[in-house]
Amino acid sequence: MNDFAVLNTGRKMPLIGLGTWKSEPGKVKQAVIWALEAGYRHIDCAAIYGNEVEIGEALQEILGPDKSLRREDVFITSKLWNNRHHPEDVEPSLLKTLKDLKLEYLDLYLIHWPYAFQRGDVPFPRKEDGTLLYDDTDYKVTWAAMEKLVEKGLVRSIGLSNFNSRQIDDILSVASIKPTVLQVESHPYLAQVDLLAHCRDRGLVMTAYSPLGSPDRAWKHPEEPILLQESAILSLAEKYNKSPAQIILRWQTQRGVVTIPKSVTESRIKENIQVFDFTLEAEEMKSITALNRGWRYIVPMIEVEGKRVPRDAGHPYYPFNDPY
Repeated sequence: MNDFAVLNTGRKMPLIGLGTWKSEPGKVKQAVIWALEAGYRHIDCAAIYGNEVEIGEALQEILGPDKSLRREDVFITSKLWNNRHHPEDVEPSLLKTLKDLKLEYLDLYLIHWPYAFQRGDVPFPRKEDGTLLYDDTDYKVTWAAMEKLVEKGLVRSIGLSNFNSRQIDDILSVASIKPTVLQVESHPYLAQVDLLAHCRDRGLVMTAYSPLGSPDRAWKHPEEPILLQESAILSLAEKYNKSPAQIILRWQTQRGVVTIPKSVTESRIKENIQVFDFTLEAEEMKSITALNRGWRYIVPMIEVEGKRVPRDAGHPYYPFNDPY
């Protein structure tokens, strides 16, 4: 079993990376150092996470000609935020991320969401009533600006995050540089079987975020099922002498899905990458996929007249109105 996926550029992308969403400043630097020391060679970042400066400090300590790792040994991803979709804002946004991460190039740069917010310096621009100010920039125009970053050598490859199958095909219809990766929420409750097949057919690698069902979300419902307590997963954990999290991560990597579990705890960071020393049987893989219930945890929600509704569902480029 290889511990990497091969992108359509021929480059290798490690199947397990460290996620950094919700990793607070003050903890994320140490988390990145622990991860690199534990053998991680892939760090997933984003401008909107607000912690790239601190991640940059960790990278500066560890990467370099006279340091423990070379820059080319580690695969580093970041993402373009929604207020930066205007083509003139794409390169400055990347340059800011590179400056914060103290890097000369990224391995992968993603459009974080298909829809744009109002252009400017405010990450979540709002009207007086608190609703978000959107912009109608077409993501295909943003994509053309992303392609220029590859041509300039500032990023090795570009990709998409939270796009649906129709939007991927829309990008492919105009792309002179194809997307290499689609990053989406995926775990056994949201197995993304159709979307994964769609990506494979088109030469994209899928990356799964919130692969353990995002147990630290602020907006959990008390009656929600808990993925890590599913009996099918617990019995496999017992059989293989692994944790439930390791079983789920193994299921993803065995499907060829890149997975970016987030942690700032040293023991968990180490545990999450120890998934290459066992193999699930075909029937066991199926039993995990069968837990799928189309359950999407990561949907930005707001309260409207006392009801919780998806915040961005009215935008024409909102991705989750389609089946996949």
